[in-house]
Amino acid sequence: MKNIAITKDIQDTLSPKSVLTDLIEGNKRFVSANMQDIDHKALVEQTVGGQYPKAVILSCIDSRVPVETIFDQAIGDVFVARVAGNFENTDILGSMEYSCKVAGSKLVFILGHEACGAVKAACDGVELGNITALLENIIPAVKQSATEVEGETNSSNSEFVAKTVENNVKLTMERIRERSPILKEMEEMGEINIVGGVYMLSSGIVELI
Repeated sequence: MKNIAITKDIQDTLSPKSVLTDLIEGNKRFVSANMQDIDHKALVEQTVGGQYPKAVILSCIDSRVPVETIFDQAIGDVFVARVAGNFENTDILGSMEYSCKVAGSKLVFILGHEACGAVKAACDGVELGNITALLENIIPAVKQSATEVEGETNSSNSEFVAKTVENNVKLTMERIRERSPILKEMEEMGEINIVGGVYMLSSGIVELI
């Protein structure tokens, strides 16, 4: 039973490696339908005065990717930032810097997912209202995939979409390091790790990149 929230003392014992292992083990429990029982009431009461999450996860907004659920995490365990296409911007970078530098999280996890609608739209060059500007953030991954995958460079090519999902995660990780000296330095000092993965809708498995 998960009934004890992460405290500062507990957080201080964690390492980036142990946190990543914990998330992957949680995903294995999710896939095998062996998730932990959670005492939500106890965790709510324990976290009123503060929070010490182990990681910050940047995910797509997709309703089929409930982040805490697929990693078998509970109240107080992880920060979650969500935007269609799971890319970074100034607000998300600031949120990540807060998560790690201020609140003590040990891991930055960029989570893409199989058959991402935002990625497909970027592959197809969709233009619609504010969606147009949003998709511009994914275009670098589209362009990179076009040099790596044969066949149609649009959403009709599942291999092209899959490669773009993966490249989008990788490029987001690279830009986080480029655009956040705080997070880059923390990673270099071994205080955090910046990692990426892709959630497979078809299996529930998070595949690390």
